[in-house]
Amino acid sequence: MSIAPVLLQQVEDISNRIAAEAILAQVGRDDGLIPAYSLLGQLCDVLADLPDALLPAHNLREILEKRLDLAQPFDTDSLAHLQYFAEHFPHVVDAMRVGRPVHYKELKTGAAPEAVAPAPARPAFSAPADALMDMRLEENRELLGEFHSEAVDHLSQIEAALLQLEQNPNDPEAISSIFRSFHTIKGVSGFLQLTPMHTLTHEVESLLDLVRNNKLALNSTIITEMLRARDALQALVGQITVALEKGLLPKEVVPVGHLIVAVKMLAAGANAPAPVAAASAPAPSLSPSALAALNEVPVPEATAAPSAPSVPDQTALQQAAAANAAAAAGAKKSGGASTIRVNTEKLDSLMDVVGELVIVQSQLQESARHLLDNNTSLQRNLAQVSRITKELQHTSMALRMIPVKSTFQKMERLARDLARDCSKKVSFTVEGEDTELDRTVVEEINDPLVHMVRNSLDHGLEPAADRVKAGKPELGKVQLKAYHQGSNIVLELSDDGRGIDPAKVFAKALKQGLVSEGQNLSKEEILNLIFLPGFSTAEKVTAISGRGVGMDVVRRNIEKLRGKIEIESEIGKGSRFRIILPLTLAIIDGLIVKVGEDRFILPTTSVKMAYRPAANTISTVQGRGEVLDLRGKIIPLHRLHQKFSIEPKAHNPADGIVVVVEFTGRTSGLLVDEMVSKQEVVIKSLGALMQGLPGVAGGAILGDGNIALILDPASLLSAA
Repeated sequence: MSIAPVLLQQVEDISNRIAAEAILAQVGRDDGLIPAYSLLGQLCDVLADLPDALLPAHNLREILEKRLDLAQPFDTDSLAHLQYFAEHFPHVVDAMRVGRPVHYKELKTGAAPEAVAPAPARPAFSAPADALMDMRLEENRELLGEFHSEAVDHLSQIEAALLQLEQNPNDPEAISSIFRSFHTIKGVSGFLQLTPMHTLTHEVESLLDLVRNNKLALNSTIITEMLRARDALQALVGQITVALEKGLLPKEVVPVGHLIVAVKMLAAGANAPAPVAAASAPAPSLSPSALAALNEVPVPEATAAPSAPSVPDQTALQQAAAANAAAAAGAKKSGGASTIRVNTEKLDSLMDVVGELVIVQSQLQESARHLLDNNTSLQRNLAQVSRITKELQHTSMALRMIPVKSTFQKMERLARDLARDCSKKVSFTVEGEDTELDRTVVEEINDPLVHMVRNSLDHGLEPAADRVKAGKPELGKVQLKAYHQGSNIVLELSDDGRGIDPAKVFAKALKQGLVSEGQNLSKEEILNLIFLPGFSTAEKVTAISGRGVGMDVVRRNIEKLRGKIEIESEIGKGSRFRIILPLTLAIIDGLIVKVGEDRFILPTTSVKMAYRPAANTISTVQGRGEVLDLRGKIIPLHRLHQKFSIEPKAHNPADGIVVVVEFTGRTSGLLVDEMVSKQEVVIKSLGALMQGLPGVAGGAILGDGNIALILDPASLLSAA
């Protein structure tokens, strides 16, 4: 009997998770009953073509199904069968790996041998970690602030290195990096007596030490548990963040006891149990080997009354602070980069002041225009002011720029977890993670990327069996990259999956009433239908996707950032999504146009071209309005003066200028009287009264002191 490597990996992972549920299961309780039943269902699906291996899983699933039908917890017999399966099915997996016949002797009902009898009851594992962190905020505020900054960086490094180890488990540098980060967090949290954090990092460090010294082979189970430990540390650091910023001490316990159990069991060579949802969960009934592992580390006994909190040794704390200062000084002497943390509110204030300076500089140039002909000194001084202002503007913008690395790292972690949930083998790679974007843009782009990565793994990539039938490798490829394109940043997500079928998209949109039967749409326009609210091509709703809200959110969030999204897809070869974003949200390149006596600003990112149309290229379609023949393509024509009830100078389109704009794959023409200039403008809010006005993104003060509205082509033409 032979089995594909990817299916064998799935079988092994599911078998390990069932074993973890068997460790936690107890007679008289239903904890683990539903997860074990669900995992057995997955195992039956994977082994559908292997009847010899399928039979044990199928029979055990029937036993558990009877307990569920009766709404009853585990009894001695059903638990014995589950534990027997957990103990003996790995031998079936080994047989499948080498192609040997499967030999699995079923356990007879009611005849559970002693070897698989329920483990003896054990008192709850009351590690001191499952308790509130006592920060002693007043006396440790300064040290907590320094520790918080370091911990955030270390947690980021841990996640990045663990994801790297997923691809290359034998990378010694990544293992050493993780070990150093956990060791540092352990040491400082021990100084500050942050018990939950210190205890957890101590156990993870011990596990890593075994890996580092080649006493334990690194596998996906160990990496998963270390990622869960990292997430728990993130939650604990989050409590420190709240305490430092708002002065609120933690009121909820971050449970880490189950993680400590899992890490110790891994160190003893046992399978890690599934994560416990809450700190008050019942104590697990552990196997003898796991109990032996736990007993190696003494657990402090509970006392009748809590002792008074001890104060950290001030000498030790001073030595730690001096060591940090010495390290910083050493880095400075050796030419290392020196950094300083600044409150983002101060950066926002600086950008506001620089914006005002840009406005005043343009007003000075406008006021002095008629004096410049005969005054070379004034010309020279204004040119110098203009140069300094532009340098200051670019420098202040650069202060707000941060790399997209942290966001890309989150997507790597998301892809890893989704690949396990979908039982797909995926290679997720990133490129250009050092590309910098405005801090606000980086924060806002997280949700769209999450939706897109989920869709790519769930809908885009086919199951391994389908990929093999299509002549593709079992390993699906997803790539996320960032790069500069002119004055914009492009985020590109691509996969080598099944691609988007335009015919299927159009049929689904027609069924949902989103398009009409006779509509003649281009491939680009059909692909953009996936951004309509409620649209989904998923055959069924899953926990990952299928409700038709994801891509709508993607488009709205990107348009809010004054960006746009483009799609390229080929059936059977994959899809590529390109998000084009401005570098910053504070200052934009704008095309100033005039209608009547009023001026408007169009973001240059939306403008494709501008020209004076010939009279014979414009016609009117009954019930649809005016259209324009643009090099053989018919596009709608909108008169800007009608949108704002302005008396224009050019009633005849042939006497005006048509600005061709594009948004979400649709092209339209805007009729204006004339183009004035192209310049950088500072975006100003119009206040709550005009918030959300269709077609208007904000305002800007021009060089002559007048205000011009900044138009939002997407909402302007959508409203039309």
